[in-house]
Amino acid sequence: MTKIGILVGSLRKESFSRKIAANVASLFPEGYETEFVEIGNLPFYNEDVDGENNVPAEYTSFRNTIKEFDAILFVTPEYNRSVPAVLSNALDVGSRPYGASVWNGKPAAIISQSPGNLGGFGANHHLRQILVPLNMPVVQQPEAYISNAAALLDENDKVKDQGTVQFLQSFVDAFVHLNKKNQA
Repeated sequence: MTKIGILVGSLRKESFSRKIAANVASLFPEGYETEFVEIGNLPFYNEDVDGENNVPAEYTSFRNTIKEFDAILFVTPEYNRSVPAVLSNALDVGSRPYGASVWNGKPAAIISQSPGNLGGFGANHHLRQILVPLNMPVVQQPEAYISNAAALLDENDKVKDQGTVQFLQSFVDAFVHLNKKNQA
């Protein structure tokens, strides 16, 4: 069983990112298990409180959780042409202490979304930059920028446009292919 961790860059209960992530999670084939990972409970990363005998329990729990996954799917909105602070913080927490990053070598895929027309392009590319020093191979094609997110979902929070569902399936297929390549 290949385990995919899903990190959502929005804390909002009714976030479009979380709803889109739930739709995408259902597109993985047999043999894949997806799980949402909570990041809103992580204190801001501070090396002063991340010492040998003083590691916050939330850091330890998060790091141990991420270690259990084979790959990570990021679904995020764009805040000020970048990723939300909560997502950046989770990446920081997981990348420390130096030399013990839980992200190292894990394949990743990024979906950015926006209620506007740009589809979170800035956040998507900024996140790609962050993942480079974390040594996370990222799905390159297709790139997933989901625009007009509010109009994308029906009353049951399902993606209602079949063309978008097909696109998301091709995205998941590319992620599965990257995972298989990485495991070989």
